[in-house]
Amino acid sequence: MKLITHKRIFKAAAVLLVLIFMTTGCGIDANNSSDVKVVLTTGFQKDEIFRIDKTSCTLPEIMVYLTNTKNQYEQAFGSEFWEASYNGENLETNIKETVLARVARIKAMNLMAEKYGITLSDEELRKVSKAAGSYYESLTDKEKELLGVDEELLCTMYQEYMLAEKVYEYLIADINPEISDDEARTITVQHILIKTYSLNEEGARIPYSETARKEAHKRALEALKRAQEGEDFTALIAEYSEDSNASYSFGKGTMDSAFEEAAFNLATDEISGIVESVHGYHIIKCISTFNRDETDRNKVKIVEQRRKEVFNEEYSGFVEGLAKNLNQKLWDTVGFIDDDEVTTSSFFEVYRTELEPPLY
Repeated sequence: MKLITHKRIFKAAAVLLVLIFMTTGCGIDANNSSDVKVVLTTGFQKDEIFRIDKTSCTLPEIMVYLTNTKNQYEQAFGSEFWEASYNGENLETNIKETVLARVARIKAMNLMAEKYGITLSDEELRKVSKAAGSYYESLTDKEKELLGVDEELLCTMYQEYMLAEKVYEYLIADINPEISDDEARTITVQHILIKTYSLNEEGARIPYSETARKEAHKRALEALKRAQEGEDFTALIAEYSEDSNASYSFGKGTMDSAFEEAAFNLATDEISGIVESVHGYHIIKCISTFNRDETDRNKVKIVEQRRKEVFNEEYSGFVEGLAKNLNQKLWDTVGFIDDDEVTTSSFFEVYRTELEPPLY
């Protein structure tokens, strides 16, 4: 398997990790730059992985998250998935570190709950207890033993997960900005791309020589002339373009700046001149200057992004002053359970179905 393929696998892994954590709410994001970072110290209790202020995380908690995440990956991609590596990092290490950051985030958000006086209702506690019982009953005796969990611990984990979601909802409750059609406007274009780089065996870009760039530009001029003469643009894409995607629908601030500026200044069916970006030479044809459905969906994305920004500002300020300590010696021993009989993968699914969190 080539490294470029491994790079794609890592991208797929990142997407799935987002889905695993995001299915239970927006506060526990799987790709967030403001996650808690824990540092090495000593004086830990048995099986204590890390400590944040007055709260801590144990080995069984980490193993529940890690094992369920691992098995969800295997269901999606197969066991051979773990053979991939990219930039010297294997997928197991990547997922292990991400799980650590997510659990630390949940613990920190529970400390925030104390600050704001946020608690679970009796009804929520009842649902949590039911969910813990359902998940515990789904485990085999061997899984219970290797994970090191009991029903009480699972109940606590679900409580903390739900409380973290309530903290997020509390902090973004009043964030509902008005987004105009122009701000969220989504357009659809087709394009021809003539690249100005190649890829080496490791998937890294190698810029063309000056001679090769001139040849690429000559080819782009040829395609542009034929487009301006009225030849079918779709046929020209098939003949000339070096992009696997023939068309894009996008809003402002999401594409290469030169490409985006040119595209947003086109009228429907208008064709651009040659537009140079980091990818190469583009010839762009506007298919639609306004897509109602895509624009409405983009409004939702913009609102959610602004909510996350508000939350992250509050969250980052809160965790900055907390003592964060990692039991490095124990953490280094943590890894996937290598046992075909350990197949549990429903921890997140049980949360979603039994506790019925709000949809965001």
